[in-house]
Amino acid sequence: MKRSNKIKFSLDTWAVVGYFILVIMGWISIYGASFDMESPDGIFSWEQRSGKQLVWIATALALGGIILLIDHKIFYFFAIPIYVLTILLLAFMIVAPTSIVPNIKGSHSWIQLGAVSFQPAELAKIATSLALAKIMSAINFRQKKWKQFILPVVIILIPFALIVLQKETGSALVFVAFLLMFYREGMNGMVLFLLLLFIVLFVVVIKFSLVPVGADGGTLGMILASGIVLLFQTFYGYFMAQKRKETLYLLGGIAVVYIAAILLNIKIKLNFNYVAIATILLAALYWAVLEIIRRFRKFWLIIVVLLGAAAFSFSADYIFENGLKEFQKDRIKVLFGMIKDSKKTGYNVEQSLIAIGSGGLTGKGFLNGTQTKLKYVPEQDTDFIFCTVGEEYGFLGSAIVLILFLLLLLRIIKIAERQRENFNRIYGYCVAGILFFHILVNIGMVLGLMPVIGIPLPFFSYGGSSLWSFTVMLFILLRLDAAKIERVR
Repeated sequence: MKRSNKIKFSLDTWAVVGYFILVIMGWISIYGASFDMESPDGIFSWEQRSGKQLVWIATALALGGIILLIDHKIFYFFAIPIYVLTILLLAFMIVAPTSIVPNIKGSHSWIQLGAVSFQPAELAKIATSLALAKIMSAINFRQKKWKQFILPVVIILIPFALIVLQKETGSALVFVAFLLMFYREGMNGMVLFLLLLFIVLFVVVIKFSLVPVGADGGTLGMILASGIVLLFQTFYGYFMAQKRKETLYLLGGIAVVYIAAILLNIKIKLNFNYVAIATILLAALYWAVLEIIRRFRKFWLIIVVLLGAAAFSFSADYIFENGLKEFQKDRIKVLFGMIKDSKKTGYNVEQSLIAIGSGGLTGKGFLNGTQTKLKYVPEQDTDFIFCTVGEEYGFLGSAIVLILFLLLLLRIIKIAERQRENFNRIYGYCVAGILFFHILVNIGMVLGLMPVIGIPLPFFSYGGSSLWSFTVMLFILLRLDAAKIERVR
């Protein structure tokens, strides 16, 4: 049997079918989102974005075909060189002249070559996935040894930092998706829990930063944040470390501190932010003393979390006010309900929700969406394309799209799990994590559940860079999987 025939019959049929269905649905949605009622050209017309997207689809399929024809070992042996070249390209983007890297909405992340533009940040996702798979599949690599954990983190942080310097924060945040792969490869689940904890702290501190408590700038946000942290240390000490008596003593001490602060506040106005931080620091000191005197050796995690949470909570508001741009702060404030700005920052999300809500159960029908046809929703064929699906096909159509995404993700995970080589499995989970992050954040921001950070919906959003990126990622995995089946035969 010829090699090409082997590849043909070794491809995972369900993954390929899922890919083609989503790409076709995305292409039709792009036509619906960009359709102009005054000049109703056909779906294949070059005047329509759907016609241009068809070219990107054809080139993406060509790239996928080339990947299937080359030797699968190339991805393993050239993983590090591909990563290094990508890093150099990302660094070049920062210093390149505007004739090659134009300033697009404040971002320097697109290479412009004539009529074609490309975003290297998309390539960075693939290169980083391959590099992580290469490093972490080494024979002597042990995920649970923190020293060996440093190198994979550095591999992620380098492109992350370079993309942030290009002022493309949304694309940089996608690298958080690699946590799914880390968890599968043995990372302690406590890491994910602590990440969630610090996200909650940030939300609470910022959202309630305008609610005063006491005097001198005290806020409800800081009080609630300290309460969340102390609740965590109570749960850990009482249930996980099984030091119930010591935990109850600490809670009693914290209660005394707050009662004393409330009574003292009657005569001397206190800044309760400092009271909240003081209780966290006292709790950390308490566990540290127990660690030293009684040699429990179980409380180092509580101590680190308490100190880190104190520093983070106290600095979160400063970071928010001074580390983000005005439009980024406004987007977060709109999301948290701190301000109402339907004319500016919140306009996209508000119009998107109107479009989706007007679709009802079954939608208004293909090309019959008034919100999208009258161009009320900005970026409706790129970042906000899901609102077109919601308006034209309603809840049922939106649910079908989500189910198809879910089935593809589950299929990718199944493909990753059946691999014999660690390299293939790790890479598969990288692909699954990136796709999941894109789907979650894109649809979340369209529904007003997440801040608008501008990342595309896989296979749906208009543009060649993202379609090429997702196609190449998926087809590399399919090629690696096909090689496994070929060897079995």
